[in-house]
Amino acid sequence: MTGPAAGEVPTVDPKLLEILVCPVTRQPLTYDAGAQELISEAAGLAYPIRDGIPIMLQDEARALSVDE
Repeated sequence: MTGPAAGEVPTVDPKLLEILVCPVTRQPLTYDAGAQELISEAAGLAYPIRDGIPIMLQDEARALSVDE
């Protein structure tokens, strides 16, 4: 298994995105490739993706600002 090439933004497997939901609201998430986050509009949280692995812990999530 190889990682992304230098300068390439890692991606999340689309099949994984289909099954992941927000652990707080159980609502679907959207993927922000630029920020490497999974966004829960319902909870107002952004879950980080580190080394291609979604960190689905509320304590690790960032609160979305009003303009996001």
